[in-house]
Amino acid sequence: MTENNERNLDFIREIIKNDLESGKHKTTVTRFPPEPNGFLHIGHAKAICLNYGISKENEGARFHLRFDDTNPEKEEVKYIEAIKKDLEWLGVDWGENLFYASDYFDKLYEYAIILIKDGKAYVDELNAEEIREYRGTLTKPGKNSPYRDRNIEENLELFEKMRSGEVEEGKMVLRAKIDMASPNINMRDPVIYRIKNIHHPRTGDKWCIYPMYDYTHCISDALENITHSLCTLEFEDHRPLYDWFLDQLPVPSHPRQIEFARLNLNYTVMSKRHLLKLVEENHVDGWDDPRMPTISGLRRRGYTSASIWEFLSQIGLAKVVSTVDIGLLEYFIRQELNKTSDRVLVVLDPLKVVITNYPDDKEDEFELPNNPEDENAGTRKVKFTKELYIERGDFMEDPPKKFFRLFPGKEVRLKSAYLVRCNDVIKDDNGNITEIHCTYDPDSKGGSAPDGRKVKGTLHWVSAKYGKKIEVRMFDRLFNVENPGKETGDYIDDLNRDSKKVLKNSIAEPGILEAEKGKRFQFFRHGYFFSDPIDSTEGSPVFNQIVSLKDTWEKVKKK
Repeated sequence: MTENNERNLDFIREIIKNDLESGKHKTTVTRFPPEPNGFLHIGHAKAICLNYGISKENEGARFHLRFDDTNPEKEEVKYIEAIKKDLEWLGVDWGENLFYASDYFDKLYEYAIILIKDGKAYVDELNAEEIREYRGTLTKPGKNSPYRDRNIEENLELFEKMRSGEVEEGKMVLRAKIDMASPNINMRDPVIYRIKNIHHPRTGDKWCIYPMYDYTHCISDALENITHSLCTLEFEDHRPLYDWFLDQLPVPSHPRQIEFARLNLNYTVMSKRHLLKLVEENHVDGWDDPRMPTISGLRRRGYTSASIWEFLSQIGLAKVVSTVDIGLLEYFIRQELNKTSDRVLVVLDPLKVVITNYPDDKEDEFELPNNPEDENAGTRKVKFTKELYIERGDFMEDPPKKFFRLFPGKEVRLKSAYLVRCNDVIKDDNGNITEIHCTYDPDSKGGSAPDGRKVKGTLHWVSAKYGKKIEVRMFDRLFNVENPGKETGDYIDDLNRDSKKVLKNSIAEPGILEAEKGKRFQFFRHGYFFSDPIDSTEGSPVFNQIVSLKDTWEKVKKK
């Protein structure tokens, strides 16, 4: 968690600072109000880190976690538990301040009665399509519902019938009576309550009417004495309604709503509705698929909470919507893992090498640093034997110019071991290369030529005798374009169908099998990888690619 720099406050923290200095508030009370209808994504993390970060910066401040469970049709307990897990992983501690909008259903109903008695709410019998038609457009004012001028007694009676289950779903709603000619469509008599005959996970069958978000959210904030209600820019036009409800009702406080620009990343989608479609149509392997921008997906891929906090701290807050390059997020995890991850030798696509002049019973042992960036990381020993594996892509039988790896007649360095020269290529009946035969220079132990000759090209390797088979999952961008759906009209059309490749026959140095689940490594020359915490088993680890060693995407994109 990055501490805020007081000399460079963002606009929200500047507002809060002024409120505290003026005595308007003694401290801050902020909240994060997720809807439990999906998993959180990194855009939510921006809101989480903002609200929780502010609570950690001010003495005596509180942070509330409140689930907006007003629509049981789409909400599930599994989402509540997933959200809690994500927050805990991010380091968020809400303590005893866990709330649900359903905690306030009785109070919200009482406030609705007050609005009706004050002539500020009415029961409407227009259907959903008619309500949309009557609401008007951005250039055309709305018109009053024929039921708008019902008397108070009739509205109270009908609302009670809605409450008691005597009215069919869709036949009636309760609407606020504000201004159908308002230039702000949100103020044109918004719906407050609708009928839904659905069992609620927390309140059971007590209610068959459920409050709408705009009505519930501001009152919940007020009941919890939230000081600053921080939300994204799409709620800016809802702020007059937020204030209107609080001005009409005897609530204990009147929080201030402040909007900021949401986080958009290129090469992905940041809508729970879009992400849900990816999951339900099996375009990905669930909400925690490592290609997903969800917190659970990033966690399973191997990102750390510290790298996400650092990323969000650096992009800051703005009042204008913009798109952040996903490469910046990758930069911060690279920076962290370069300092903290052990290096290992892993051959992803193995090609056997037989060193014909290396004695059959001979073995060498070479000492390699676990992490050159960490002097306390220690060293390990790796075995060198007559038969080895190198990357298939490190050999070409007929190479182009400036190919500095292995080909017939070419000498290369095997990392920290010996210089070897390719002499023969062995193929099967179909002409496929099965192995290559090399000779080594016995005097080049450690990888240096005894006569000082220059050798271009250093390849990594793994002993065929001691190497262990592992499964490696390679990941690329989930979408082929920066703004999915912008040109095609359907973001599904822009999916990168090659965004996941599973390599089941990769070979690693044996020490990797001893690593616990959730261990991060740098695979030499390949990038950073994470032992999958779900699919890895004892003796059979599965590794997810976190990020490449360098940002190669820009080069690919230019080509």
